[in-house]
Amino acid sequence: MELKRVVVTGLGALTPIGNTVEEYWSNLIAGTSGAGMITQFDASKFKTQFACEVKGFDVLEYMDRKEARKLDQFSQYALVVVEEAIKDCGIDTESVDSDSVGVIWGSGIGGLKTFQEECFEFAKGDGTPRFNPFFIPKMIADIASGHISIKYGFRGPNFTTVSACASSTNALIDSFNYIRLGKAKVMVTGGSEAAVNEAGIGGFNALKALSTNNENYATASRPFDQTRDGFVLGEGAGCIILEELEHAQARGAKIYAELVGGGLSADAYHMTAPHPEGIGASRVMHYALDDAGMAKEEIDYINVHGTSTPLGDVAESRAILEVFGEHAYNLNISSTKSMTGHLLGAAGAIEAIACILSVVNDIVPPTINWVHPDPELDPKLNFTFNKAQKRVVRAALSNTFGFGGHNTSAIFKKF
Repeated sequence: MELKRVVVTGLGALTPIGNTVEEYWSNLIAGTSGAGMITQFDASKFKTQFACEVKGFDVLEYMDRKEARKLDQFSQYALVVVEEAIKDCGIDTESVDSDSVGVIWGSGIGGLKTFQEECFEFAKGDGTPRFNPFFIPKMIADIASGHISIKYGFRGPNFTTVSACASSTNALIDSFNYIRLGKAKVMVTGGSEAAVNEAGIGGFNALKALSTNNENYATASRPFDQTRDGFVLGEGAGCIILEELEHAQARGAKIYAELVGGGLSADAYHMTAPHPEGIGASRVMHYALDDAGMAKEEIDYINVHGTSTPLGDVAESRAILEVFGEHAYNLNISSTKSMTGHLLGAAGAIEAIACILSVVNDIVPPTINWVHPDPELDPKLNFTFNKAQKRVVRAALSNTFGFGGHNTSAIFKKF
């Protein structure tokens, strides 16, 4: 069968460096750090006392108190970015064929804050089970996609992907496949995460995954710097409206870019560590290129997973060299996690948005906070250190990898 072409027609973002797409993109290009001391709980006894929190967010500006109380923070974030994206794409939710519009959302953890709060309350009591009736519906990871479909009446394919930090890129690729196979005309996709709480910080601290550089928190997310000591936890959400090309053109939609390929692979190596030679990472980039029918020389920018961990950054750079060979030295590479921190299951969504806007605007956001060269990294690779770089971006590839060895890559190109 002939596969349908898939385009991007709407974007929404709620991030540690901007609560709209416009603010997010502006601060990405400016090289703004979203890191700060944690405000959502007393972190003074934790090894890590800072994070990349969403700032100036008041859920009551978007919904009433009664509705907000039924939603974990990750679902609140999801509904906010979907509303922005739907307004941006200009689709009429009242007249669109709702059976042809689906929602596939990503979240690595789901309602961690709700789960923690309910357990705390139970532990305070006398053992008598008293739980909020919304405990389970607020906590389960699939509930955001459900709420999105309920709000807008979308009756197409609907589910949530859970593959740790690869979750929202998995959701993006699944949505892409549903459209190009003719199973949907429009897909609302992306991801959200809200894990800046005691359980989130404490759990990642126990894994020794987080930076503990409390004195230099603003620059602690420093991918590819020799002194990097772990990732900085972030929170927020991103939404991308994907649409069948003919459907978008028929309604005169604005088209940002075309999604042309996606790859999925597994390291099959370790629970939390990447394969040291980046075998799974290299395969997933090969798969994405093959799926797109593109030569490696057609890629101009890679938004890397680049979490600022000692092992991960080296493994991914090795994978890029294996896949792209000499063309690797013509690429711009950057980790926007240096600014946003790591949004876990929502990382792929906001990083895909960065790729899309790089293709649209012909500018590559930087990898900030870099000072010390790492001798394990090829010095000829262009990591776009510290300052955005202008160049024609014909196509951009977005990498996201998750605990469990889950690897995803997606490719966007100029339309």
